[in-house]
Amino acid sequence: MRPRGAGRLALAALLGVNLVLPTRPEPVGAAGFVEAYPVTAAAMRAAGPPYADWAAGGRRFLTFDPRGDGRAVEVLGDLADADRIAVLVPGVGSTLADFDRGLGGVARRAPAAQAGQLYRELRAADPAARVAVLAWLGYDPPDGVLAAAAGTSARRGAVGLAAMLRELAGRRPAATITLVGHSYGALVVSLAAADAPPQVGDVVSLGGIGAGVQHADELRGGRRFWAAEAPTDWIRRVPSVRLPGLGYGRRPGDPAFGARPLPVGGVAGHDGYLVPGSATLVAVAAVVLGGADADRAGNAR
Repeated sequence: MRPRGAGRLALAALLGVNLVLPTRPEPVGAAGFVEAYPVTAAAMRAAGPPYADWAAGGRRFLTFDPRGDGRAVEVLGDLADADRIAVLVPGVGSTLADFDRGLGGVARRAPAAQAGQLYRELRAADPAARVAVLAWLGYDPPDGVLAAAAGTSARRGAVGLAAMLRELAGRRPAATITLVGHSYGALVVSLAAADAPPQVGDVVSLGGIGAGVQHADELRGGRRFWAAEAPTDWIRRVPSVRLPGLGYGRRPGDPAFGARPLPVGGVAGHDGYLVPGSATLVAVAAVVLGGADADRAGNAR
């Protein structure tokens, strides 16, 4: 009996330090292409408010999973016809409960609100463009800064994101895909870019904690890497060094990283990059639509 008890204690200890990782069940609505919409809508209706109201309002999701902290991938625009696709990945603390209202009830932090602002900016910049924006909460972000230290969530998220990108590329082979990551989400999109199809041409970091490498040139595939880091963003206080075991790499906003800088006029703090009127929002839209005039577009307002 004593060895069995010791074994249970050892297993509990391993689980406590995340060395043994339980397998998460498949999402209620599995990620896919537009044929997933009715499946996720049915799951949202079954889940009740507020998700049933989202489905009733005609919102479209590739993935919906209300279990635990939840997962969701919302689509704005006509994904089946889009030739410019932006995938927006949020950072630490993001949950399904905050998908619409924002972390701490701050609307500008909400993945749905940020994706909506980017989609509206794209439509305003080029009404004829065939664009789609995905609010990708397809992973379980860390609950806080301490939980984010190991980078485990980012690596898991990158695997799932890369799989979805391959699906998008297979369905829309002529489309151009831009990855946009905020804070910890910048690490997710950068890691996913290492295994992404060639349709992914640009990676954008907004107040990013890291990219998994020390320099933008280390990213494979010749992708362009853009970064915005406001002077008032607390992320600037994070040392831009390779901390042992973390794998974050250099902070993308550090000039030594070599990213193409995006303007930050009108951005306040860590969560203001995609608010209406910010130069960063305008510039990110320019990147999605082609990239060549991103700096000029961002400085135009």
